[in-house]
Amino acid sequence: MDFSNAARELYGVDPDEFVETRTRLVREAKKAGDAALAKRIGGLRRPTVSAWAVNLLARAAAGDLGRLLDVGDELRAAWGAGGGGLGELEGRRARSVDGLLREAESLAAGAGHPLRDQALREVEDTLQAATVDAEVAAEVRAGTLARPRSHTGFVPAGFPVAPEGGEPRTRPKKEREEKGGKAGAKDKPGEAGKPRRRAESGRPSGRAAERDRTARDRTARDRTARDGAARARRAAALRERAAEAERALAEREAEAASARDAADRASAEVGRLRHELDRAAAARDAAVRKAERAGQARDRADDAARRARRKAADAGGDARGR
Repeated sequence: MDFSNAARELYGVDPDEFVETRTRLVREAKKAGDAALAKRIGGLRRPTVSAWAVNLLARAAAGDLGRLLDVGDELRAAWGAGGGGLGELEGRRARSVDGLLREAESLAAGAGHPLRDQALREVEDTLQAATVDAEVAAEVRAGTLARPRSHTGFVPAGFPVAPEGGEPRTRPKKEREEKGGKAGAKDKPGEAGKPRRRAESGRPSGRAAERDRTARDRTARDRTARDGAARARRAAALRERAAEAERALAEREAEAASARDAADRASAEVGRLRHELDRAAAARDAAVRKAERAGQARDRADDAARRARRKAADAGGDARGR
């Protein structure tokens, strides 16, 4: 057992089983004589619900997640190359993130941990950050997140401000020389086609700031739309579950009514059988009494016959004596 495999196993279990699994892995590492590995595993923290949901995606939706991370690679490459094709990549990213959010919501609900709005936002933030930051992308791909991730700002860290329309905004050298000979602070000489970076003060130029605001507004609108869609899906799911519960209740009530009817019929049958049993018992008692009376009559007839025979015998003896 090594640390990577132990971490992947640990972050793949249900959050309720995390502590128990971690204890087992620490015990196994100690048993193998690797105290350092046991200490590293013991230091792993239980994931938040949102981080666990992203880890679920890394296992159950690895293909879709990999395609999103590939889009992130293309986005970072496009930023580095001057911004060409960003619109199409942004659209692919938005669609991929939306699909993965639905998948995460379904997987988490199926595992008994439905995602609330805050957790869904954290899942989305983590997926967006993974398309901007290669280190976050590696964590997401490994499926061993303990906490959600986020990236502040629209432009990836370390990348220049995207030029308008994907074309460089630096003026040709000849034009700069005609207007002053030396390039100003905002137009430092450089390789042709190299995108202008943020001003040394750390603030973007007015046009760049406006593009950033536009991009952030678009991202906010997309997020609002996705939040609304997610709420609508949850509401629809709740309505469906309520309808299913009502159908199940109606079925149980029908089964209960049928059971009551069957019980009533069984009770009536028991009553009928008891009545017949009582009648049979009465008939048996009457037959016993009749048999007893017949026996008594037979006994009386036998007694009468014996008396008659004795009387006849006595009469015959008297006649012989005379």
